[in-house]
Amino acid sequence: MSTTPVPELALAGVVEQARAAAREEAGDEVGAHVGVQPEDEAAVTHLFEADKPGYRGWHWAVTVANSGPGTTVTISEVVLVPGPDALVAPAWVPWQQRVQAGDLGVGDLLPTSPDDPRLVPTYVQSDDEAVEEVAREIGLGRVRVMSRPARLDAASRWQGGEFGPRSDMARSAPEHCGTCGFYLQVAGSLRAAFGVCGNEISPADGHVVHVQYGCGAHSELRIDQGSPVLVADLIYDDSLLDVERAPAE
Repeated sequence: MSTTPVPELALAGVVEQARAAAREEAGDEVGAHVGVQPEDEAAVTHLFEADKPGYRGWHWAVTVANSGPGTTVTISEVVLVPGPDALVAPAWVPWQQRVQAGDLGVGDLLPTSPDDPRLVPTYVQSDDEAVEEVAREIGLGRVRVMSRPARLDAASRWQGGEFGPRSDMARSAPEHCGTCGFYLQVAGSLRAAFGVCGNEISPADGHVVHVQYGCGAHSELRIDQGSPVLVADLIYDDSLLDVERAPAE
């Protein structure tokens, strides 16, 4: 690239040299000069509009510098940078945070991080085999279990979901799941509020349901099967005829 000997205070005025450097990088995609940004006492950056398709609001940034009065101005770098109104990609989010409920497909693997806040240690592992056996029997064989905030979050999702007490099905049901024989209560701290439906006829079959959810397949539902038409106390049989002989004249 070409250089020009100018005083330090003239760095802001080396527009054409900066433009030439930008054109060496971008060709005809360099537009009007739009500003100067000081970097330090010996360097400034010239900004030019980027006439590049798909880069609206971006600038070619050309940094020029010298070592003091009487020294040569040099081009430090030429880069394409976004301006204040540039169209840029959204902030990058780690893939673990981008995965949403329902994204996991057949064969997909989604490991949890060691510091996942939803999980807490179950118990301190012992070197006594008898203690370990008892721990597995009472459900402490897992390394981690859900933390209290994670359990409360799950309970909130389930309660406000399709099988919660405020769903359309629950509001129109004659009885609640808590009194249904098909209600399979879950174990642990959520047992008072949630269970699993075991009725194959119910739309909630196999799903976690709130104790106040309900549907039309409640085990104790009884419907009057009697005839809605009132039956008269006297019933006449018209299939038989009474015949009376008239006296002979």
